[in-house]
Amino acid sequence: MPGEPGRDAYLAEGNAKQARKRVAADALIRDSEGRLLLVNPTYKDGWDLPGGMAEDNEAPEDAARRELLEELGLSITIRRFLCIDWVAPHGPWDDLLAFVFDAGALPPEQASRLKPSDKEISEHRFYEVPEALALLPDRQQARARAALQALDDGIPRYLRNGVGL
Repeated sequence: MPGEPGRDAYLAEGNAKQARKRVAADALIRDSEGRLLLVNPTYKDGWDLPGGMAEDNEAPEDAARRELLEELGLSITIRRFLCIDWVAPHGPWDDLLAFVFDAGALPPEQASRLKPSDKEISEHRFYEVPEALALLPDRQQARARAALQALDDGIPRYLRNGVGL
């Protein structure tokens, strides 16, 4: 029966032994001309979609909103889920669930006021889609492509290491 101390302790013990997943949450943000917003992180090579890692027990869409507010001073509305990518363990990292959400298009006055507000971001820029995709590392590029397809046809995508099933 729910709420019984013995049962709750048993479930808590099981929960403590289960795997924990790292979660990333990024956003597709466009300007009024349809260009994609990319950020240049200071802690890794290459450009990236704006967003970042979720904190303990934080919903992915909340993580995307928090990261955008922290890094660019940008308050956004998540419009819909576009893509998730399960990334296998690699290098020193455990596996990862990487979400991409649609955050819509910024009006020109809001886009022009953007500026990095966190030391993790050195710069940001709106790029035409082909140029933006070419600047992204392979994993990010695969997610961005899938998210753009989902934006176009309304069908969310599931990827495994950047490859659709």
